[in-house]
Amino acid sequence: MSRPVIVFGTRNPGKLREVAAGLGEVARVQGLDDFPPVPEPVESGASFAENARAKALAYAKLLAPHLEKDALVLAEDAGLEIYALDGYPGVRSSRIADDDEVRRRLVLAKLHAGGYSDEDSRRARFVSAMALVTGGEVLAQVEGEVEGVIAPQPRGTGGFGYDPLFFYPPYGKTFGECSLAEKRAVSHRAMALTVIMDFIRKNLTEE
Repeated sequence: MSRPVIVFGTRNPGKLREVAAGLGEVARVQGLDDFPPVPEPVESGASFAENARAKALAYAKLLAPHLEKDALVLAEDAGLEIYALDGYPGVRSSRIADDDEVRRRLVLAKLHAGGYSDEDSRRARFVSAMALVTGGEVLAQVEGEVEGVIAPQPRGTGGFGYDPLFFYPPYGKTFGECSLAEKRAVSHRAMALTVIMDFIRKNLTEE
């Protein structure tokens, strides 16, 4: 089977690892660190989907001189939405602070300030929006999500970002306590990648 090359628009090693694992059966995945430095597109959209689409198109243009023939570009915008906080931090999930630990502290501080201490009031979801493009054409745009609860304190050292705060009730532990395989089975990113993988299998692979 001929596998297409997909350049995933990230320098986050955790995200790249998850995408490479999720798409490895159908594509050869590269990250931004495999190419000369390019500016990071501004995430100015009002939704994860808008940002993913804009990032994919921007990276496709910026990387065009360096891409293999027929290579594809995949971009994602993902984040955490806490229902009691009107979706905070939402599309600004990665921008409320420069450090993962500080971001987690800010989220917990807002929940504490609002008096949200019981499990029901701390319900949240992770969202992943992805766009797959070639040149200036969007081939596929998908979203995945997973529901959970914000834990009172970070637990576990696995994953990245808000994973140690995101308690997944069916597992009885946070994503930070999950193995990569456990997280891949249920995560928002895995759900989006499943749709992308199906699209690639049906449209972009050759026996």
